[in-house]
Amino acid sequence: MLEFIKQPWPWYVAGPLIGLTVPTLLIIGNKSFGISSSLRHICASCFPANIPFFKYDWKKELWNLFFVLGILIGGFLAMQYLWDHQAIIVDANLQKELSTYGITNYSNMVPEQLFNWNNLFSVQGFFLMVVGGFLVGFGTRYAGGCTSGHAIMGLSNLQLPSLIATCCFMAGGFIMANFILPFILSL
Repeated sequence: MLEFIKQPWPWYVAGPLIGLTVPTLLIIGNKSFGISSSLRHICASCFPANIPFFKYDWKKELWNLFFVLGILIGGFLAMQYLWDHQAIIVDANLQKELSTYGITNYSNMVPEQLFNWNNLFSVQGFFLMVVGGFLVGFGTRYAGGCTSGHAIMGLSNLQLPSLIATCCFMAGGFIMANFILPFILSL
């Protein structure tokens, strides 16, 4: 059984399982799927300041914090017990392109040349981690939700704003991967 869980699942199995999260949450407790709101709940619970955005009954959304905790624990367990420690399979064309930027190690889940403590304090690392993190947070707040909330929950509920947001997420990802990231990696 463990060997079956360890191998990658095809899209036609994993996709419907993810999609079934939406009706399950709605049936169980009339809850919406999304992760980005959990940061607001954490801030409201940990920093009870006089900020109007954080003045609400965050305890009603405690389930969301347990959901995020479950994601963190599940990710940790998967890395510790389900990862086969083989190099990540990267397409040959992408390997060739990334090697021009000095990225050659795929033995970990993320390229070690980009994501390490030393790189955090470089210009490249600052743009990727600090500026990128800020833009993701700002975009999530501005769009009224994250990619999972809009693409999984919003689209399944046939919400036009979620369709627009998801199209913008995809366009932004395309622009980032093909134009902005190569510029940052060449710094």
